[in-house]
Amino acid sequence: MLPDSPTKSRAEPIPAEPPPARRAAARAAGLLLAVAVLLLVCVASIAIGAKSIPLDGVWHGLFHSAGTGDDVIVADVRLPRTVLGLLVGCALGLAGAVMQALTRNPLAEPGLLGVNAGAAAAVVSAISFLGVTSLTGYVWFAFLGAAVVSVLVYALGGSRGATPVRLALAGTAMTAALFGYVNAVQLLDSAALDRLRFWTVGSLASADMATVGKVWPFIAAGVLLTLVIARPLNALEMGDETARALGASPARTRVLAMVAITLLCGAATAACGPIVFIGLMVPHLVRSLTGPDMRWVLPYAAVLSPVLLLGSDVVGRIVARPSELQVGIVTALIGGPVFIQLVRRKRMAQL
Repeated sequence: MLPDSPTKSRAEPIPAEPPPARRAAARAAGLLLAVAVLLLVCVASIAIGAKSIPLDGVWHGLFHSAGTGDDVIVADVRLPRTVLGLLVGCALGLAGAVMQALTRNPLAEPGLLGVNAGAAAAVVSAISFLGVTSLTGYVWFAFLGAAVVSVLVYALGGSRGATPVRLALAGTAMTAALFGYVNAVQLLDSAALDRLRFWTVGSLASADMATVGKVWPFIAAGVLLTLVIARPLNALEMGDETARALGASPARTRVLAMVAITLLCGAATAACGPIVFIGLMVPHLVRSLTGPDMRWVLPYAAVLSPVLLLGSDVVGRIVARPSELQVGIVTALIGGPVFIQLVRRKRMAQL
């Protein structure tokens, strides 16, 4: 017999996987680090703006407000803006993660699949044709628009077998048609144009505590629902038959996931307008850190998505001083190159 080749004898052993306990500890430590980063970004969001306010002035405005100019800016403008950014970022990140798991589509995202566009079209219609002017009124239209478009895109993209490409094409076509409708309504109705010109690009600039109070129950309900279905989503990603064998109900999981996506996207879009790419970028980043387990993907996405949204908002305030660049524009400028990089990957090109 011939002796073993030198190459085979010197082959390096495949490194062993770390034990589950060590992996869990690393993920928990990473999540704590992400929370610390989020706290820093929140401080930056409150401290940085078009007007420079020293840190002692920020502290005074938060905890000892006397109603002066700087105190009003900190307590009544920047604090609500930061809290709303936390809620909306969390909602969009979770919606994107759930949507990608539900459709087994790495391109799935509330903006890409038309959910945000559906909510925006419904809100524009309510404001322009029905005279609805309050968030309490048109938030229900945002939910209705998000739900209808979600069903339509899934039906169009999955009528002959859902694939990432079909769902992405259906969502892109729906988004283009709906935003064309939104633009047409604004051009024909100058009053609607004045009310909606900042909202339609995605903005936190008009945030106040009244808005926060109206949308947080819906976002909280959506967050709780996504955490409840984390384990069934893990099973669903392996296919319906495997999910049933593991004790999960694919039909019930899909219904609950669509309800969660509608709550999250509807509330976020009603509060700030359509903000794109948050739900696409963050879940991809999270999976590279945690792996595909939704029990870790969802908490990470809930923390890191507000980091991206609030960080983009701070950047928008800095680069255009003394004015500001809307956060929806900043996330689109960041998300465009990231999306191109994603679709250029070999794995993505074969979908």
